Amino acid sequence: MFMPILKVNAEDISEFAIVCGDPFRAEKIAGKLEGARELAFSREYRTFTGTYRGVPLAVVSHGVGSPGAAVCFEELIRAGAKTIIRVGTAGAYHADTPAGSLIVSTAAINTVGLTRQIVPEGYPAVADGEVADALYQAALATEGVVRKGITVTLDVFFAGVKEIPHKQYKAAGALGVEMEIAALYVIASLRGVRAGAILATDGFADSDLAAEYDPNTDVVAKAVEREIHVALEAIAKLAAK
Repeated sequence: MFMPILKVNAEDISEFAIVCGDPFRAEKIAGKLEGARELAFSREYRTFTGTYRGVPLAVVSHGVGSPGAAVCFEELIRAGAKTIIRVGTAGAYHADTPAGSLIVSTAAINTVGLTRQIVPEGYPAVADGEVADALYQAALATEGVVRKGITVTLDVFFAGVKEIPHKQYKAAGALGVEMEIAALYVIASLRGVRAGAILATDGFADSDLAAEYDPNTDVVAKAVEREIHVALEAIAKLAAK
């Protein structure tokens, strides 16, 4: 079966998949695999396959924002993916989670317009517990700050005339904010597959803490390398079970 948006054949997609926003981050992740090969590069969707510690997996980029990312998630699941891990970046809400930290998202505060059109209001956006635990344990084995908890998924990056309620999300205990996890968790639950996510913080979203935003620092680059390692080690652990 051919996936018309990703432009890949279902038989080339394994049960494990790592997804990320940036096509060039997908290439970076694929560089950690044995026998990596690129299957397709269409729009924001770039797909690689290979193995890690003998485990076959796919690596696919999904671009920015939930609607386009949802297309990627749906086609991966239709192609046979059973466990999907998002490797992304996030703006942090708390001073103890500076740029370069890692956040394992256990659930997402869901503000996404897409999910309101596919599930009833109030449907939870929750990670698979086993996947989240595997990510957290693998993250703790690395050097640096690691947090685990609730994140926020927004459709908006730049504010308009309405203020983005970051302070409310911070007060509610959210650790950070990004743009795709809620869609991944809702779709995974809806389709009966497992999902989890790990994020490298690239600055502060909270205006009281924020300096000039720059996601292109060495600190962030090292955190991205770290989270890639964590995701791959988590997949190896999950596959061994």
